[in-house]
Amino acid sequence: MPTLLSAKRVLVIATNYGVETAEISRPVNDLRAAGARVTVAAPRHEAILTLVHDRTIGETLTPDAAFADIDPAQFDLLVLPGGTINADQLRIDDDAQRIVRRFAIAGRPIAAICHAPWALIDAGVAEGKKLTSYGSIKTDLVNAGAEWTDAEAVVDDTDGWRLITSRSPHDLDAFVAAIVETLQS
Repeated sequence: MPTLLSAKRVLVIATNYGVETAEISRPVNDLRAAGARVTVAAPRHEAILTLVHDRTIGETLTPDAAFADIDPAQFDLLVLPGGTINADQLRIDDDAQRIVRRFAIAGRPIAAICHAPWALIDAGVAEGKKLTSYGSIKTDLVNAGAEWTDAEAVVDDTDGWRLITSRSPHDLDAFVAAIVETLQS
């Protein structure tokens, strides 16, 4: 019997160091449990070392692919987990930016939590979107032309593509629920 999301393919991108543990492991585990085929990609085919609250060493994950090997057209949704170090590096990685832009241009949904919306700014896709994030990057997003709001999850369909955003690991229930709802529609 097929599971809830068995026909869906989800791409999760993170750097090899500094992604927030819960913000990568929770969506990956929940989406896989719902039957989605989840691919985790990193800049290099090396372990992903996660952090808890940007300080404490967390889980180590093995990526399925490198950014350079990813064809965004093969996926239904992109997840950008946070973590300050991770998000800061994603925003300057050319392959990560290519992936984010291609999802937005193709009208495929993007889900970003915590500091991850920084990548939207540098990919040039934040302008005009209603979103949320970790509070410390509110000014960056507003200066990039986004409409920031303080909510556990914000879903915006402006400009022909869905953006799902949340503020922090405390919002993971709402974040993952919005991702699942989007994949079911």
